[in-house]
Amino acid sequence: MALRLVQVNIKARDDAALGRFWAQALGWGVSSEGPGVTNLEPEGFTWPDPDAFYVDLVTVPDPETVKYRVHLELATTSAAHQAELVARLKELGATPADVGQGDVPWTVLADPEGNVFCVLEPRETYRDTGPIAAVVVDCADPRAMARFWDEALDWTLHEVTDDQALMRSAQGVGPYLKFLRTSGVTVWNRFHLDLLPYRGDRQAAEVARLQALGATPADVGQGDVPWIVLADPEGNEFCVLGPA
Repeated sequence: MALRLVQVNIKARDDAALGRFWAQALGWGVSSEGPGVTNLEPEGFTWPDPDAFYVDLVTVPDPETVKYRVHLELATTSAAHQAELVARLKELGATPADVGQGDVPWTVLADPEGNVFCVLEPRETYRDTGPIAAVVVDCADPRAMARFWDEALDWTLHEVTDDQALMRSAQGVGPYLKFLRTSGVTVWNRFHLDLLPYRGDRQAAEVARLQALGATPADVGQGDVPWIVLADPEGNEFCVLGPA
């Protein structure tokens, strides 16, 4: 049994408006499975294609007490591309953000609802990821997080150090999942990860397996829903969806 990371979920005040921003930022298509939900998918892919990664935006009431420690890093191919992308994102409604990053080669921005993300300088590691280079999870212990998530997912573990761990789809496509050592910095955002069982695998069995690995049940006010909310060993919430 194993799970695959299929999308990042963004809780929004206005899913349609924020969805338009991110669709234009990524160059992806837009659809909706119902009121209050906006789905973004790379062109040419249909959910849940194993070679694709998706973004879901869901409208939720404000304020929300949960602080997620997940953000996106966007890839660029050259210094000129980085500058052009930053300028275009600002035109779309992004604003500069200061999270104490100091003098760094990447640019930190906030989307129109204040969620922080980074536009990276060109990096060889991310040359073929598409527009999203990495989904970043801030953590205290990347090695411990790598142990949990390497067992939780069917992804390949590429790097583990005291400062970060990198994972990617076993197919070698799409963004990386990065666990980044961070101390004393908590940035407001409302992103979390959604995991999908493979066809034939039971959601309940996967949840039990994750709990045996150290995950715990989490209540974020989800009510009666078909997905199950858990928290990883450092308290980051994620969802286990029903089989597609």
